Amino acid sequence: MDKVISYQVADFIDVRNLKSVLDSKLIHSDSSELFYETGPHRFLYVFRHGSVSFLNYSEEDIRSFFKFLSDYCRNFFPEFFNDELLVETGTPENRIGHNKIEIKTAKPEVLRMIMLNVSQSVTLDYYSNQTEKLLEETNRHTQLLEKKGRLAISGRSLKKFIGKTLLLKNRIAENLYIFDSPAETWENEELDKLHRDLTKSFDLPERFRDVSEGLNIVKDNLELFKDILQYRNSVLLEWIIIVLIAIEVIHFLWQQFS
Repeated sequence: MDKVISYQVADFIDVRNLKSVLDSKLIHSDSSELFYETGPHRFLYVFRHGSVSFLNYSEEDIRSFFKFLSDYCRNFFPEFFNDELLVETGTPENRIGHNKIEIKTAKPEVLRMIMLNVSQSVTLDYYSNQTEKLLEETNRHTQLLEKKGRLAISGRSLKKFIGKTLLLKNRIAENLYIFDSPAETWENEELDKLHRDLTKSFDLPERFRDVSEGLNIVKDNLELFKDILQYRNSVLLEWIIIVLIAIEVIHFLWQQFS
């Protein structure tokens, strides 16, 4: 029984420079991913958005590759999200079960499609975790607003929070191909069916929508926070102007009657 295991290891992997140093058999590459055959029925799939997928790698080989890979990563994580899928080949028909897939032939394009979907799943796990953290932080400010009628966040911190949210939304839009079938499936009906079945098995569209809805909630709350802070700042500015005018009037009157 073969095994695909995928990890989310960083925010970014420099696939262009990585490609120049890896000497295994390159089967597919573009600006965002590299797919290698590294031995007999042994494959490696690397994605620019920070995930790596292995087929038939030992734990020791995976650790060794990560040690090498860290030099080509931005924000290499101390702990990884991972997902895996068992693969049985030579079966009468393609069939997807719980944590296992049966396939008729172990062609590289078929294995690549499997590894792609497992990688998308683990990347969604990571993005979902990041979204939950943003939601928790947003809820803390919302609860404080409810209890005390004020926000305990500065304008600078709010801007950084908004930037973090928008950056995560952009990464998701750029790096997940859940609603776009890979080009290889366009002229291969069987490969297209396998891809759609895998996407459905991992609940990728539903999980993607959950993440998107969570980020939209965060974004809407942050827009409200921004309006509140702008109002607070405008009120403060008005009071400053009133005080300055009052000081000027007092100074004028003092000069007139002294």
